[in-house]
Amino acid sequence: MQPFGYGPAAPQQLDATFAALADPTRRAILARLASGEASVKELAKPFAMSQPAISKHLKVLERAGLVSRGRDAQRRPCRLEAQPLAEATAWLERYRQFWERRFQHLDALLDELKDEERQDDDLTPADA
Repeated sequence: MQPFGYGPAAPQQLDATFAALADPTRRAILARLASGEASVKELAKPFAMSQPAISKHLKVLERAGLVSRGRDAQRRPCRLEAQPLAEATAWLERYRQFWERRFQHLDALLDELKDEERQDDDLTPADA
């Protein structure tokens, strides 16, 4: 039996995915790669940091399985790998569904309390 909160993805995979996503630079890199593959030089362009610094971020993303590097002659383009993001989304979806059920229950309870309040108002004599 799996611990609550962990689905098909291994706990270590989810940990690595969320750790990689915790950094805004890495999220920006993933957003850029969502529009197509890019070289390290292309990825570094919008940032005020060196290519080695971008390479360190890419290594974190690679270890998490979020990015892969191919080989195109002398160019080594980076590309987005969607599977870990899909697994993280599935994990988060369980909690979204949990909270959706909780809010529906709360809505029903509030409706019930409003109905009881209306009934109490209807039973109160008008001249009281």
